Amino acid sequence: MTAPAPEATPARVIRMANVAKTYGRNGANVAALRGIDLAIREGEFVAIMGRSGSGKSTLLHIIGLIDTEYEGSYWLDGRLVSGRTAEELATLRNRTIGFVFQTFLLLPQMTILENAELPALYARDRSPQECRAIARARLEEMGLGHRLDHKPGELSIGQRQRAAIARALVNRPRVLLADEPTGALDSRTADEILDIFARLHRDGATIVMVTHDPDVAAAAERIIHVRDGQTSDGLV
Repeated sequence: MTAPAPEATPARVIRMANVAKTYGRNGANVAALRGIDLAIREGEFVAIMGRSGSGKSTLLHIIGLIDTEYEGSYWLDGRLVSGRTAEELATLRNRTIGFVFQTFLLLPQMTILENAELPALYARDRSPQECRAIARARLEEMGLGHRLDHKPGELSIGQRQRAAIARALVNRPRVLLADEPTGALDSRTADEILDIFARLHRDGATIVMVTHDPDVAAAAERIIHVRDGQTSDGLV
């Protein structure tokens, strides 16, 4: 009897080797990250936990191609991104990474439909009509089809976060980064947002979520702890 072939191991979407970051503060150097080695595979839902000042936000900013001043090497979706130009990183960030923030960062003067279509418009590879259709579909998936013409200030906090998630998904990113996505929400609404992340994960999304809340981190399948600029449970 022939043994079944082993299942293929998902590719590493994020890989870091010996990444370090130092800030100058009051004339002294402060190490935010100390030689981080990190690997996150396609389809994983990972939580990054740590106290304030532990380095978790710095790590997220490097993963998200926002902070580019660091030592070491970083590969995103198999491509070395360390040392790339700001223009190259902006294009890669727009097409590869979706962001969800604690404070939503929706433009208040625009409707949520206009907000959601912005990343697609910036990509400049689809017509404005296609961008709007995609944004509409993502908002409908978040249960906001009846609110498309509303501005953020006219929505509940939970609806604003769902609109922000829809915007993050418009370009079908390889990685969804969530920075304290439930921090501004009550417990019931936070559970609703975590249910959305769980559904996205079941559908194959790669999610990296920063949180200080153990109950929120428990929604992920793996937790990476950051302490004093170093990680535990960072490799797989």
